[in-house]
Amino acid sequence: MPETASRTSSSVDSRPCEQISLPSALRFKPPAAPSVLPHRVDSRIGVGLAGGFYPAPHRYELYLSRGCPRSLRIAITLGLLGLRDSVATTLLTDPARTPEAFASLRRAYEATEHHFDGPLTAPALCDRWSGRIVSNHTPDILRDLAGLLSGHTTTCPSTLCPPELTADIEALRDLLEREVTPSARPSELAAALDLLDCQLAARPYVLGESLTAADVDAWVALTGLGGPEILGTRPRLLDYVRRLGAHPAFRPGTDAVPVAADA
Repeated sequence: MPETASRTSSSVDSRPCEQISLPSALRFKPPAAPSVLPHRVDSRIGVGLAGGFYPAPHRYELYLSRGCPRSLRIAITLGLLGLRDSVATTLLTDPARTPEAFASLRRAYEATEHHFDGPLTAPALCDRWSGRIVSNHTPDILRDLAGLLSGHTTTCPSTLCPPELTADIEALRDLLEREVTPSARPSELAAALDLLDCQLAARPYVLGESLTAADVDAWVALTGLGGPEILGTRPRLLDYVRRLGAHPAFRPGTDAVPVAADA
């Protein structure tokens, strides 16, 4: 698994931070009830083989939306797992600029749901063999990319989602989706950023020595806050964002879903 070349720079703030137990520390309040997508499709790769969704190179296509944080997480994950050549991607911008991409996605929804008349939602994972949507539920898409689609199984798990860190990755995702957003209350955002800053006090990545799915989530959330001045009083976080931004999978060779220029 590729990782960034450098660790935290020596100029980073060295104030001591208390060691944190992630599942308990990050879930300092119950996660918000997940929003339910209209016309949600939540099949899985390798689950329910009678449905035909088993892993095969070049079988699947991802529809990603420009400027969408969930799409950016998926695009980065494709790069980290080396799947860009075996899983096709189609970028949706607006119907006037990419009319065929929208028409193709609509055909996939119509093949999935009889008389479909709802909105087209992305990210969406499509089975090119049947023309049907497999899933438009981002957490399941990410799990399937890190699992069978990248050749990993329970006996040979992906280092991006190691089983022993599953609870920590999910806990961090809960925190980021609630409190590391431009709409978060300033006090809650500050507390969450302080927690992430402490996590990086003695390690190069938020969950330890290796890059994991938690770093994809954290980087996308942090770069989505706006300019670097938001992290200016937390040099560890600023260094972390810049280090990951230098990694090929995190740069817009991820062109699939460009990030803000300030990221």
